[in-house]
Amino acid sequence: QVQLAESGGGLVQPGGSLRVSCAASGSISEINVMAWYRQPPGKERELVAGITSGGITNYLDSVKGRFTIARDNAKNTVYLQMNSLKFEDTAVYICAAEFIGVFPRMGYFRHWGQGTPVTVSS
Repeated sequence: QVQLAESGGGLVQPGGSLRVSCAASGSISEINVMAWYRQPPGKERELVAGITSGGITNYLDSVKGRFTIARDNAKNTVYLQMNSLKFEDTAVYICAAEFIGVFPRMGYFRHWGQGTPVTVSS
């Protein structure tokens, strides 16, 4: 069982930057997909970004060009660098690992973190 611990959330002004991290309890080098989801207040959870073990990435359209997902297998950590933050990026950001199925179209993640809150406010 892989345990995921997110960190790095906080309060940031519009236009600012923040990096959130997801530390895994074990090696992530063999994990096929690592991803970040977010759940805005009162809304459904949505996939923000994913990265495969081969480094292929995909992003939610609204964050393309602003967010970057990266994985450091040596540190068993996945990052989400968020730039040019907007009010609508306010959400709890949740890490997920090991996709069962065909990512991202059909399937599910086996392991989930608890999330770290990000608030974009002036």
